[in-house]
Order: sequence, then C-alpha cells, then structure tokens
Amino acid sequence: MSECYEYVPHRLLHCRVRDIASGVEGVLMAVVNENVSDSDTYEHWMELAYIRNASGREFTTAVANVHPAYDQPQTAAGRRAHGSA
Repeated sequence: MSECYEYVPHRLLHCRVRDIASGVEGVLMAVVNENVSDSDTYEHWMELAYIRNASGREFTTAVANVHPAYDQPQTAAGRRAHGSA
C-alpha cells in the first residue's frame, strides 16, 4: 500500500473560512490528499480540509466546501448583532 496522505497547498491556509456544508467557521489548518479507502486492494483518494473551530477542535470537510468566511452574506440577525441596520 502506498502513502496514506500528502499535504496540498491551498490559498486559504491559515485564513478564516466557512464550511458551507455545516455552516461552521474556523481556521483552515491543512489540506490533505488522503486515501480514505478501508481496503488494501482499492485506493480512494480525496482532498480533505482540516478546519479548527472556535473551541479548538478540528474537523474535516471536502475542499470544495471551504469558502472564505468574509465572502458569506450576513443574515438580518447577523447584521443586528454587529450593529448594522
């Protein structure tokens, strides 16, 4: 079996991002091309983003789900919380 992962450069590394699948924001810590297969005969590689949320816990999501946090539209409730009308 070959290596199980390799690091991939990404323009948002160490930036604040949002996982659009869960809506959770955090800092993009790493992007890894990882063999996610549980079989010794078949390899399935996937690029996973590792995001550290406000509590310090890291979670993974597909790289396609990662967007800069500042690009997200604010809801009315979010605007009120930040003092905008």
